[in-house]
Amino acid sequence: MEIKVTDLMSEEEMDRAILNVAKEIVGDGTNNVALVGIKTRGIPLAEWLAKKIEAVQHKPIDIGSIDISLYRDDLTEIEDQAIVNKSELPFSVNGRGIILVDDVLYTGRTIRAAMDALIRQGRPKFIKLMVMVDRGWRELPIQADYVGKQLKTKANENVKVRFMDTDEINQVVVKG
Repeated sequence: MEIKVTDLMSEEEMDRAILNVAKEIVGDGTNNVALVGIKTRGIPLAEWLAKKIEAVQHKPIDIGSIDISLYRDDLTEIEDQAIVNKSELPFSVNGRGIILVDDVLYTGRTIRAAMDALIRQGRPKFIKLMVMVDRGWRELPIQADYVGKQLKTKANENVKVRFMDTDEINQVVVKG
């Protein structure tokens, strides 16, 4: 059985969506706010978003990354021994507004794990969520504050956000 792949967003469409999100974040205020990309594909997305925010507000925004490997509830399903890359938070999260950044919001379990990992680092003023694609099918009461593209998917479909850094192309596709 052949798996159907549908192009959802080109690099140009991704760039426009990220710029729109950047404008929305700047409009909400970026004073004492930092972006934290969730390993793996949340990191290049956070870097892209940071560049757009800087272009809109003409000043940089702090950026970090977090590895949630040890906080996942499906750890045993992934592999016998998780490979943990260190989180890079070159700032204190205490009293700071944090925008978690990830590629796809699906069940909400990754975000819950990221919040657990982040809160172990300190006590943020708030945590908001930015995702490139919200595909629905939530299992936990978690919603994104900033979304590049809202999409209704079927249970057998899989959304892949690809980045030049990790996949040698910038695009969003749906498989299934």
